[in-house]
Amino acid sequence: MLTSSRSITSLCRKGMNVYLRQFSADTITVDLGDKAFSSHKCEAPQTTATTTKEELTNYFKLMYTMRRMEITNDTEYKARNIRGFCHLYDGQEAVATGIDAATTVEDSIITSYRCHCIALTRGITVEQVFAELLGFRTGCTRGKGGSMHFYKKSHNFYGGQGIVGAQVPVGAGLALASKYMTPEGAQMPIAMAMYGDGAANQGQIWESANMASLWKLPMVFVIENNQYGMGTSSNRSSSNYQYYTMGNHIPGIRINGMNVLAVREGMKMVREFCSSGNGPMYVEMDTYRYHGHSMSDPGTTYRTRDEVGGVRSARDPIDYVKKLLVDNNFYTPDDIKKIEKEVRSEVQQALTRAKTSSFPPNEWLYEDIYSDENGKNAPPEFIRMPDIAKSIHN
Repeated sequence: MLTSSRSITSLCRKGMNVYLRQFSADTITVDLGDKAFSSHKCEAPQTTATTTKEELTNYFKLMYTMRRMEITNDTEYKARNIRGFCHLYDGQEAVATGIDAATTVEDSIITSYRCHCIALTRGITVEQVFAELLGFRTGCTRGKGGSMHFYKKSHNFYGGQGIVGAQVPVGAGLALASKYMTPEGAQMPIAMAMYGDGAANQGQIWESANMASLWKLPMVFVIENNQYGMGTSSNRSSSNYQYYTMGNHIPGIRINGMNVLAVREGMKMVREFCSSGNGPMYVEMDTYRYHGHSMSDPGTTYRTRDEVGGVRSARDPIDYVKKLLVDNNFYTPDDIKKIEKEVRSEVQQALTRAKTSSFPPNEWLYEDIYSDENGKNAPPEFIRMPDIAKSIHN
């Protein structure tokens, strides 16, 4: 069964690989390059990272699983097995994987509608992702949430949010809860609210940042800058597109979001800063999405195929880790192909299992809405159906 390993810790990249020293047969130190980080009102992390064969293998498997899962979702959507809104994450895998490597399950996370791969890092399986997208009862939200509303409270994963930017005030609330529940002087779990460059200028985000700063909440504003808000490039939509500086006096950092090691090292520093009572931070992940904004967007009317292909060939996050593994003689190219074949098979098996499920019964429509005095489900008295004659009276 495919899910993330919490033992994963990430790697760092530069564009071309530079290896500074080798500690043992399975440990290397990697130069991340001078473009790994840019900082605002704080010190940038070191531009080297130490990693192992085991870590790199885990990162590679997780990111390749994410990639194959999203490619499969594309195929199933085009076959009309998946309906409705669907926003894919391929190209941005290093962000989810690097954050997972730098944080713990005690740290809460809430993200936008592009949530499938974040879910994999928080205990949701590939099979549950597929089942939810198919609308089946074995999905991560029992077939009732769909693509944009994944959720797993036991792993402090709060979605999946269908309204642009609306997750950020909820993230600030999670940060407030963390501070409120943590004994004074102890390190606090952080709360991460992830949103795109297209949401970065919303008023509710400024208001959340103001409160987080006033109250010194352990809040991380994570901007996944994939260069386009729907079909509008960041330099056409924002007068300040150095998003990591948007907090004004709030410290910020820009991270090479195509490099899992850079994401890991940057987020380690951010977590340490915010959990120690220093207040919030802004983090801009410089990344790129290969698909269009959603499945209804071909992604080629506002950018060229050459642009997309250029990013794939120069900055692909999976190819980077693959190159580290081969160049350091951890695996041969044939070994890599074998791992990829195994992952493809596991993803296909997960899809096959997901398709054995079924749609939830009609009664589930009115569960998880109202509760009685004992916290149990209490059905509403009346539910208006599209055909009023079929409305439900309880």
